[in-house]
Amino acid sequence: MKLFNSLTGKKEEFYPINSGKVTMYNCGPTVYNYIHVGNARPIVVFDTLRRYFLYKGLDVKFVLNFTDIDDKIINRANEENKTTEQIAEKYIEEFKKDASALGLYDYQTINPRATHVVDQMISFIQTLIDKGAAYVSSGDVYFDVNYDKEYGKLSGKKIEDLRAGSRVDVSDLKRNPYDFALWKNKKENEPYWKAPWGEGRPGWHIECSVMAKTLLGDTIDIHTGGEDLKFPHHENEIAQSETCNDAPFARFWLHNGMITVNNEKMSKSKGNFFTVREVSKEYDLEILRFFLLTTSYRAPINFSREVMNQTKNALERLYNAKYKLEKDIELSKERDLTEDEKKIEEKFQAHRQSFEKAMEDDLNTADAITAIFDLVKDINVNLDENSAKKLLEEGMSLLKTLTKILGIMEREKNCDDLDEEILNLIKEREDARKNKDFKRADEIRDELLEKGIEIKDTRKGIEWKRL
Repeated sequence: MKLFNSLTGKKEEFYPINSGKVTMYNCGPTVYNYIHVGNARPIVVFDTLRRYFLYKGLDVKFVLNFTDIDDKIINRANEENKTTEQIAEKYIEEFKKDASALGLYDYQTINPRATHVVDQMISFIQTLIDKGAAYVSSGDVYFDVNYDKEYGKLSGKKIEDLRAGSRVDVSDLKRNPYDFALWKNKKENEPYWKAPWGEGRPGWHIECSVMAKTLLGDTIDIHTGGEDLKFPHHENEIAQSETCNDAPFARFWLHNGMITVNNEKMSKSKGNFFTVREVSKEYDLEILRFFLLTTSYRAPINFSREVMNQTKNALERLYNAKYKLEKDIELSKERDLTEDEKKIEEKFQAHRQSFEKAMEDDLNTADAITAIFDLVKDINVNLDENSAKKLLEEGMSLLKTLTKILGIMEREKNCDDLDEEILNLIKEREDARKNKDFKRADEIRDELLEKGIEIKDTRKGIEWKRL
């Protein structure tokens, strides 16, 4: 499998450090609010990579952290007259609801919290101080980026080109404006911990380095996150981790592209900022997950109601194929495959190979989705209730396997998918047919078609599908 490694700027053959086992660290949310659709993209994309590794028979240790101490959390706590613990706990639970609906917790996901590893952070920082890579200044502790001769190797930025300002905190306590905080001296009305150099709290960057080291070791296989984290967050993680551990921090760095909304950068000031919770009020989050996989993960992706509706319709086509296949399997009979059916069976394997080829080319989910639709087309064109049950079951098994890797198509068909008005019309039509009022039955069929519901009378009863 080849993955684009941000550290080297090219696709490289991926293999885990320990054969058969993959370690993945994913930068998670700062838990002071609901996550937005931009936060959802790395969750979906890198969970899909994890799913593909599992499909290929690898064990995966998958870590997604919670930053539960931060200026934003402190500010929210002060605004609401609550503790930082109460704010963090609330939004961790809200995150888990949204992330579960996006499929993150279908497999084991480890969620460490920054506040649970403060002792390890203090030890980590002390090692940096002892090495001369960090210094204490009025109770703060800063990493001296001049100590790291390779600083900037991920982002391509050079120390001499850096200037105080954009994304770099300015402080008179620093030797250089681009040094970054490992520890912050305590302030009034803020949580704090005791450390050898004074009471305070950890800086943002140190959290991920320590949680990764504690749970996954000094060197991990894959570190992921949005491309906006490449500098300074990921750059600083590398500097402090490799200086402390005397070992490479992560072998592969994967970064997803950003989300635009109606072709504009998403921002609260523009009024085009959407939380996942807001989206869930209009769309099943399975649709959001599917949408986020329709484009290369490294490219920008545009979120709009029009595109979401298109995605919804595409997903319904896949579901309709699944439901039809289920019905055909019920009605089919056991028998040997004909020669023509054996050729269809071979086509199934070609679709699997196309899917795998796409996924192993830097997680090309767009082409993987195309392979699934090609599979569905062959199923719809070549199979029906008269096909051999074995072939129908093979088609269903492959469809479920491939869609499960993408984290979609888990829903089973039931009447709960239809609103009360539609259900009442279907029942009225059944009654009309029983009373031989075929004119009214046809009228209702046409009315349902106008509402986007097609119904079909079969010997097993009424079937329906969305158009």
